[in-house]
Amino acid sequence: MANYADSTIRLPIGGPPRRNAGPASAGLAHGEALWTPSFSPWVIAVVVAMAAFMEILDMTIANVALPYMAGSFGATNEESTWILTSYLVSNAIVLPVSAWFANAFGRKRFFMTCLVIFTLSSVLCGFAPSLAAMLFFRVLQGAGGGGLQPMAQAILADSFPPKKRGLAFAVFGITAVVAPTIGPTLGGWITDSYSWRWIFFINVPIGLLTLLLVQRVVEDPPYLKAGAGAAVKMDYVGVALLILGVAALQIMLDKGQEDNWLASHFILALAIIAGVCLTALVFWDWHYKHPIIEMRLFRNFNYLSCNLMVFIVGVVLFSSLVMLPQYMETLMGYTAETAGLVLSTAAAVSLIELPIVGQLSSHVQARYLASFGWMMIAAGMFYTTQTLQLGMSFNFAQWLRVFQSFGLPFLFVPITLIAYVGLPQEKSNAIAGMLNFMRNIGSSVGTSLVTTMIARRAQVHQLYLGEHVYHNPTGVDQAIAGLAARLSVEGLNSSRALMRSYAILYRALISQAMTLAYVDTFLVLAVAAGIMFAVTFFLRKNDPHAGVGPGGG
Repeated sequence: MANYADSTIRLPIGGPPRRNAGPASAGLAHGEALWTPSFSPWVIAVVVAMAAFMEILDMTIANVALPYMAGSFGATNEESTWILTSYLVSNAIVLPVSAWFANAFGRKRFFMTCLVIFTLSSVLCGFAPSLAAMLFFRVLQGAGGGGLQPMAQAILADSFPPKKRGLAFAVFGITAVVAPTIGPTLGGWITDSYSWRWIFFINVPIGLLTLLLVQRVVEDPPYLKAGAGAAVKMDYVGVALLILGVAALQIMLDKGQEDNWLASHFILALAIIAGVCLTALVFWDWHYKHPIIEMRLFRNFNYLSCNLMVFIVGVVLFSSLVMLPQYMETLMGYTAETAGLVLSTAAAVSLIELPIVGQLSSHVQARYLASFGWMMIAAGMFYTTQTLQLGMSFNFAQWLRVFQSFGLPFLFVPITLIAYVGLPQEKSNAIAGMLNFMRNIGSSVGTSLVTTMIARRAQVHQLYLGEHVYHNPTGVDQAIAGLAARLSVEGLNSSRALMRSYAILYRALISQAMTLAYVDTFLVLAVAAGIMFAVTFFLRKNDPHAGVGPGGG
């Protein structure tokens, strides 16, 4: 593999002076200047973060509105879930190939095209007259949104000098952590107060404003301007393998538990297609001269490890976002909106943490920050296994979520920084695309994982608890008799009181079995975080005072 350590793009100063050559060029060798954008990097950061926030928000904002959409279209609840799946599939396909489009057509032009597609398709989704039309428009929306996350991250990497990239990625981290957290709550409020169609219409003013600002303040660095418009050979085989493999994988993950996984011939066929196509994609793009995905970057251990970590971040973030509100809705009787509010305090804490982590990244090695983040995630998930119970209060659940997610901001910024160590600046598009792809796939895997684990482990615990009840008839009989006596006092006759007592006992057994299933699932997340904690100490060191980013390290 080529030595990428010294490949940061530098421009000769032999020609006319650049109006934007400033402090960023200080300290470079004589006759060189590091490119800087014309506008303040912080203005650029806010603009591109708006686009990324809007796109990530749309991944979760529609979840709570699915029953309302199903009613409007005359569809079943199972059919309405394709509204989510269609978006995720097209989104996941575009993410890893966004680097190719950016290099072929120019990053700014591609970013603006994605914004136009996303905003226009949001309007179409809001006016969708049928389920078939909605699915088509969601595919378009997912395709447009797929280029926004990686391009926003790549623009940040190129716009900021190395010493400031930690804070830049902290801005992007706000979109990745906060947007999926507030999505269900915001979606529930809009749906209850107005109509589900407004969860799509709200994208329109934000999208138009962002489009105008991107046109004004964002510019491509010289290495992209030089390559834009040049003939780039399309990797048709790689694209075909990617589309088939990712589509099969996403549908399998979404429908697996519903169809009993490999017991279903449909799910089995999807698993085979996904396995064969994605494996073939790795081998093809590893050897192909102009690959759609830069597979050879995985020879860099930091890059390989960070993609694994980002995948686990996606698993932990989205699975925990699903589990705690779901537990409070199904077992504690909370409404969807109230259960979503449990996440609000954690989102506020993350907003405070992210700038702090960005500042720390300029003084502390990124791998140490990441190790602290994984340690806190593991501790938070393990603490949940010890304290999760049906009688917990709303306030306790809020702070439990804060503890669960406290380490996440210590992961997003450092992991992103570490991934760029030792890789050339011209690979920033490919790095950002793959990191976002792995996080999105992790979110799908995490959601499917917890859904399956909770269902399967609940059955196991129900069996064990049932056996315990069967082998302890004296205690059960006493409990039944006590309940029947109380119900008789309230006016029920003896036979109905006895039947009601058995029903209450059975409901309590089911609730306890479900609680133990949630405990098992949180324990799996704790173990996964613990393994990632160990991996961080094998990552390559960086010099935080010199900054980390493309070409740095």
